[in-house]
Amino acid sequence: MRIVIALAALAALSHVGAAPAQTTFVAPGSPGNTMMTSGTGPKTGQLEVKAYEKIPKAKTAVQLTNDSSMARNIRREVMVRLARRGNEVGYSGGNVMRLEVTYFDLGGNNSGAGQNAPTSSVPAIEGPGSNPRLDDLPRNKLQRRDAYAPPPVGPVLRVTLTLYDVHTGKVLWAATASCNTQASTAETSGLAMVDAIFTDPDNSRIADASCPL
Repeated sequence: MRIVIALAALAALSHVGAAPAQTTFVAPGSPGNTMMTSGTGPKTGQLEVKAYEKIPKAKTAVQLTNDSSMARNIRREVMVRLARRGNEVGYSGGNVMRLEVTYFDLGGNNSGAGQNAPTSSVPAIEGPGSNPRLDDLPRNKLQRRDAYAPPPVGPVLRVTLTLYDVHTGKVLWAATASCNTQASTAETSGLAMVDAIFTDPDNSRIADASCPL
C-alpha cells in the first residue's frame, strides 16, 4: 500500500514540474520592447521616426553626445524646430533630447575622409592594418552571393535624436537619418535631415531624408 501511495505522489510531482512557465510578450515597436527588429531600419538616404508619444510641449534640453562645430550648428537647427512647435528649449532642465552626429566612410576608400571629416570627435575608418586584429581575419568574406548587400558608396553622415522623460528616463520619441555626403557638404546634409525629420515628427514613419544632391 505504501508503495502505491509513493508512486502516486511521484506522478503528481512530475506533472507539477512539467507545467509551462508563463511568458510575457511585448509587441514589437512598443516602449517596453528594447530589442530592434533586424532588417526594418532605414537605408542610407532615408529617415525613421519612432513616435512612442508626441513630443511634449514642455521644456526640452538638447544635449550633444559628441561636440564639434558641425554638431553644434545642427543642434541649433533642432532647437529652432522645437521652438516652432511651442517648446521652451535650452541646454539643461526639462526633458532631455540627445543628439548624436557621426560621420564615417562605410566604403572604406582612401579618399581622405578620415582626415578631412568635419569633426575630430567622430570615428574614421582607416586603411587595412590600422587595427592589428584585422590582420588575423580573412580579407574575403565567404557568404552566399544572393545574401550580399554592398555597402553605401562614400562617406555617410548620420543624425540620431532621442527624447527622454526627465522624471522616468523613458524614451518618448526617437529619430534617425543618414545621407551620403562629402565633408564639404556634410553640415548642409545634416540641417536638411533635421528639417525632414521635423516635417512630421508626431507620426512613426520611414521616409526620404531629403539629402542634398
